[in-house]
Amino acid sequence: MRIGELARRTGVSERSLRYYEQQGLLAADRTPGGQRDYPERAVDRVIRIQELFAAGLHSKKIAQLLPCMRDADGRPSEIATPKLVAELSAERDRIERMIGELNNSRDVLDEVIEAASEQTGA
Repeated sequence: MRIGELARRTGVSERSLRYYEQQGLLAADRTPGGQRDYPERAVDRVIRIQELFAAGLHSKKIAQLLPCMRDADGRPSEIATPKLVAELSAERDRIERMIGELNNSRDVLDEVIEAASEQTGA
C-alpha cells in the first residue's frame, strides 16, 4: 500500500511515517518509480509504534524493542536482552508513578469542584 493509504488507515501523518522509516521503525519497499510500498502488516506495526510513543518511550528504545515483540505469526524475531528488560521495567515503573500522580491530581480537582459546587449551589 502507498504511504497515503497507510496514513489514512492508521491516523498517522505521512510525515510521521517517513520519520518512522528514518528511525528504522518501519520499512517499505520501493516501486520502480521510487514510491514507498508498505506491506499489509505495516498497519499493525504503526499502531504498535504509536502505542509505544504514547507510553513515553523514545524512538531509539522503540527500535530496540520492536524486534522483541510478537509478530503476526505469534513469535518475536529476537529475544530481549536482560539490559533491555531492565530498562523497560524502569519505564513501566515510571509510568506507574505518573499514573499515581495523575490520580492524585484528579482527586484534588474533584475536591475543588465539589467545594465550588457546594458554594455556588450548582
